[in-house]
Amino acid sequence: MTEATLILVLVIGTALAFDFTNGFHDTGNAMATSIATGALRPKVAVGLSAVLNLVGAFLSVEVALTVTNAVVKVQDSSGAPIPELTDNGGYALLLIIMAGLVGGVLWNLLTWLIGLPSSSSHALFGGLIGATIAGLGTSGVNWNGDGSKLDGVMGKVILPALMSPVIAGVVAAVGTWFIFRITAGVAQRFTENGFRWGQIGSASLVSLAHGTNDAQKTMGVITLALIASGHWSDTSNVPFWVKLACALAIATGTYIGGWRIIRTLGKGLVEITSPQGMAAESASAAVILASSHLGFALSTTHVATGSILGSGVGKPGAQVRWGIAGRMVLAWLITLPAAGLVGAVMWYVGDALGGYAGPVVVFAVLAALAAYMFVRSQRQPVHPGNVNDEWSGTPASSVKQEVAA
Repeated sequence: MTEATLILVLVIGTALAFDFTNGFHDTGNAMATSIATGALRPKVAVGLSAVLNLVGAFLSVEVALTVTNAVVKVQDSSGAPIPELTDNGGYALLLIIMAGLVGGVLWNLLTWLIGLPSSSSHALFGGLIGATIAGLGTSGVNWNGDGSKLDGVMGKVILPALMSPVIAGVVAAVGTWFIFRITAGVAQRFTENGFRWGQIGSASLVSLAHGTNDAQKTMGVITLALIASGHWSDTSNVPFWVKLACALAIATGTYIGGWRIIRTLGKGLVEITSPQGMAAESASAAVILASSHLGFALSTTHVATGSILGSGVGKPGAQVRWGIAGRMVLAWLITLPAAGLVGAVMWYVGDALGGYAGPVVVFAVLAALAAYMFVRSQRQPVHPGNVNDEWSGTPASSVKQEVAA
């Protein structure tokens, strides 16, 4: 096995591992409110979400193409791959991709461990950007595209990140206000039961939308790796086996259920009711589907959190825990640079060792840290049996206290 073949295999494996973490990290985006209100039992909710993520992954490739073309400059002015990146079986570009993926996976696992909803998408892009800057300099990042349209990191990543939670929050707030206005005077037991059925439909739509957006990001990364290694040359399509593998990976991760994050979203931000849940999920689905159609690689976590906060604002007298929301926003702000720093460090480690050793050691570091965080999570587990317990603090503070002890 050549060095290039080895690193390609490791890149594909690491990409699917990221997709798996993306699945359980983001399950709460679709199902947290349905679980919190009792519209769906926890295991039924994650099972339904997994199936719809699987289906959604096949509905579009626009976001996958954004990842393939809009982060790392892999093409010259003629559209051909840059020779320096594809020499030696694409080893140089593959090392950048692998280091970036490690940054994304580790940030996903860390934020999952402390129960903090953060963006898997930004973790991935941050890791790739950091590794690219380390390997190629700032000129290696496709910041703005060719200037003819919204493109590159600024147009397809940063701008949607700023706008999407605000838009989703406003839509959810207005929707929630109208729902409570229209149903004023109707007995609560009727509104709760009716809207729980509505929640099942709206949560299902969010899961479908999540598949069309998030599964494609890993498709784009693997396609980029295949282009680098010379196994694929079409920058406007994705191989079918890549679609299938990524769809299965994210669906499996979704079924595992990221219970720590589901608890934070469902119980930590707002004591949510079924009408609020339906409004939040409907707003999330509308924003995510629209962005997938346009090829914007936005964060479904940002959208879902904005929608849940909006549903709290829209309900008269609802208690919104702004302190927890503030910690989430802080995590959003540091996701790109934090994952980028890890991606850069991993690239330096891999490049310093080179050859067969570089990618193997990088992969070993990932495996060791992932195992450590999994073991830590078992000291204070969150599972279907306690995910809906009354909120008495954030998982993050509990883990910090445990670490200090």
